[in-house]
Order: sequence, then structure tokens, then C-alpha cells
Amino acid sequence: FLAQPMFVAEKFTGQAGVYTPLEETIASFKAVIDGEMDEYPEQAFYMVGGREDVMAKASEMQKAGV
Repeated sequence: FLAQPMFVAEKFTGQAGVYTPLEETIASFKAVIDGEMDEYPEQAFYMVGGREDVMAKASEMQKAGV
């Protein structure tokens, strides 16, 4: 969320930049504040954009046994 991959950092991180529209950012933070995202591990929030990215990363982590 606050550490989403930035386009200017692509060459340093090797991770593609992500653009998250303001509306999605607000909706995602509201979901966190309202407890809707409590089931997801903290690491799933690192270097992602919005809620859908968190859910996808959490699913990948679960499949990998992390």
C-alpha cells in the first residue's frame, strides 16, 4: 500500500511499476480501516497496489506455503 512499486524505481527493484487510481486507493484504505482486509497476511500488502493486488498476492503466498 504505502510501499507500492513505483515506475521510477523499476530499474532498481526489477519490479514493474503500478498505478493505483485515487478512488481505488481510498476504497482500499477504507477496507483496511473497516477490518475487511484483516484475514490477509501483512506481507501481502507490501509492494502492491490496491485490494485486488493484496488478494492475489495472498493467494500466491498461500499456494507457495508462505
